[in-house]
Amino acid sequence: MANKSIKLGNFTVTENSVPYMIAEIGINHNGDMQIAKRLLDAAYACEWDCAKFQKRTPELAVPEAQKQVPRETPWGTMPYIEYKKRVEFEKAEYDEIDSYCRQKPMDWSASPWDIPSLEFLLQYDIPFIKIPSAMNTNEEMIKKACESGKPVIISEGMSELDEMDKTVSWLEKYSNGDYIICHTNSTYPSPNKELNLRLIPEMKKRYDCLVGYSGHEANLEPSVIAAVLGACVIERHVTLSHEMWGSDQKASLEVQAMSLLKKRITSSLETLGTGEKKLYESEMKKRRELRG
Repeated sequence: MANKSIKLGNFTVTENSVPYMIAEIGINHNGDMQIAKRLLDAAYACEWDCAKFQKRTPELAVPEAQKQVPRETPWGTMPYIEYKKRVEFEKAEYDEIDSYCRQKPMDWSASPWDIPSLEFLLQYDIPFIKIPSAMNTNEEMIKKACESGKPVIISEGMSELDEMDKTVSWLEKYSNGDYIICHTNSTYPSPNKELNLRLIPEMKKRYDCLVGYSGHEANLEPSVIAAVLGACVIERHVTLSHEMWGSDQKASLEVQAMSLLKKRITSSLETLGTGEKKLYESEMKKRRELRG
């Protein structure tokens, strides 16, 4: 049985908590630590809870058929695998990220795309392991993530219902219940008509667990709606500019939008109240005026 209360760093996630906000930097830093730090600064300034990266071992994570495909990059034309190596952060960079986030303080984590990357991340005191949609049918990855003892967040993009059922069965089998599944559409950017946000309460019912939302849409409203529908985690890609080079930039939020999204989610959740009928003092004043 999944737990309905999970600690992510100093934040306790429950069905009724405000969402834990994850700023997905991913590889939008383009291998540049100064860009990464500016995005970490933005996430902290906008009062998001966590910044997240992606960790790969290119030799393992890049499919064989793609390794030698030429890729146009800001650094010239190169084989795809060389490009992936070019933008990959290694231990020196992650040591710096870890130190930089501790100073703020702010949580950070990363999505491992292969087992060595998962093992690499476990040398740091990260608050959770995030398994990307591309790995959500990989039983070995899920098993090792659960056995780490850290909470697991997993995106369910690109999955049929029976695949989702199998993923959750592995989470139940290997974890102590500390997991969150995220509704996701893995198109970058995702068309609004394909987001199917009503699946969030359905997932909560079907799996009796905490459910989040990892959004790749170009606008803000779907993520606000996801929070209103009960998503306990909201993850969005972030960037300094949509005009920067990289495949994820267009589906990412610029800094101003990060601030707006945080405020809109907070404001929208305030309007929901408790569902209990109550007369507030401001309304009582009007009642006395009109009813005597």
